[in-house]
Amino acid sequence: MKKSLLLLIAMIAASLSAWAITDGQTYQEVNGIKIVNKWIFDRVHSGTNYTDNAICNQRARTATMDQGIIYVARSEEPVIIGNDTIAQSIIHRFSAVDGSPLPDLPLTLDGAPYDRFLGIASIGKDSFHHIWVAPMTSTVQQYVPVYLVNTETGELTLVVEMDKGDAPQRTDYLDVIGDITLEQAECNIMTVSGATADPGFPTLYRMHADQNGEWEGGFEGDPYMDVINFYPETKTGFSLAPVIKMIEGPDEESRYSGEMFYIDCFDTAPVIYDFSGSVIDSFEDTDPALWPQSTPNGCMEFKLDGRDFLVYVNADMNGNGHGCQANICELGEGQSLGGMTKYWTIPADSLGKVNDSGLRVHCFAVEYGVDNEGFEEVTLLTFKAYNGMAVYKIGRNVDAGGDPQPGNPGDVNGDGEVNIADVNALIDMILSGLTAPAGDVNRDGEVNIADVNAVIDMILKS
Repeated sequence: MKKSLLLLIAMIAASLSAWAITDGQTYQEVNGIKIVNKWIFDRVHSGTNYTDNAICNQRARTATMDQGIIYVARSEEPVIIGNDTIAQSIIHRFSAVDGSPLPDLPLTLDGAPYDRFLGIASIGKDSFHHIWVAPMTSTVQQYVPVYLVNTETGELTLVVEMDKGDAPQRTDYLDVIGDITLEQAECNIMTVSGATADPGFPTLYRMHADQNGEWEGGFEGDPYMDVINFYPETKTGFSLAPVIKMIEGPDEESRYSGEMFYIDCFDTAPVIYDFSGSVIDSFEDTDPALWPQSTPNGCMEFKLDGRDFLVYVNADMNGNGHGCQANICELGEGQSLGGMTKYWTIPADSLGKVNDSGLRVHCFAVEYGVDNEGFEEVTLLTFKAYNGMAVYKIGRNVDAGGDPQPGNPGDVNGDGEVNIADVNALIDMILSGLTAPAGDVNRDGEVNIADVNAVIDMILKS
């Protein structure tokens, strides 16, 4: 029994070594808020463990996170069925806690493998823990199908076909707010027309449905609308795979209305628009040092301790210095972009700087929780196609090494028990180079392999 347990521990430790690493950076506390990297899986820090993985592919373009699981969407992945190799869309899943891989989710539609070209170019979650996907569509495709994902079976269910009306242009990345099943709330779905070159197109597409209602065009019944002004004013359209992100409303009535939204385009910083297509706020009055470099696309807001934050791409793989980074800023008075205060750039030393064939999209997702003292904390995912991903914790008391557990040596993760989970947590701590009192199991003032042995000895003697 003891020999089998030791073998199991050794196997787990070996598998964890590929995942349980961090960016190794120390980030300064700002205005009482801290940030730590929990794990990272990328070109800079993970080497061939990342580059040999299926998500390191130009068809794995977007990712999201929900209820502790990260979902990475890859289109047209080679899959062997019987004696045949076919192309199928696959969602690769990872634990948000430590980055360890979870079972893949091969996608099917009407009982057959889903193999559409860039069939899951866009993946996301709605406001009620539903995962959805949508394909890239071209100028000759009149509708954008949006699918609900069964996260147990991989079966896709068509939710709605977004009509492009009289302005069928290319679409790439979508956003959904509310309940895509319409069971608990209204829902709005939006995407932006794009082009492979300037000046692009000014068209937005939107579908809306009330709770338990029917889908209709989201602009007072019309499925599309042309934006009436831009920032900078010289712009006349959106080019190169623009990203859209709707902002939650301030009260229950408007929470899922999507009346205001960010558009982040190839040749500008994020701009806030309203339902009429007018510019509400931009980076015009923002400190020039906060402007993104080298035309990346991606942003989202989140809240913490009653404060409003914006995370947005600081640089893509071509950025000066390190690439594929994001800035985290607290918005100014009245949630203004002009008064933003920068907190951190993550990762401080980059996810990577490898050309991904021009995929400008950079994905973010957040989940909310509380720490052991009841204070709010945020889990943030940053994902850049073909370069990597990482998870950060943000809050008053976040700590990379776990919480101290006086009187209970060996309980590294602070869950009240001493078991294999504590071995995993300790290995993660050692590999990251970051320590905490909880990791000093043998109380010798250091956190190292001797502490791992001490925990294993406790488990074997229990």
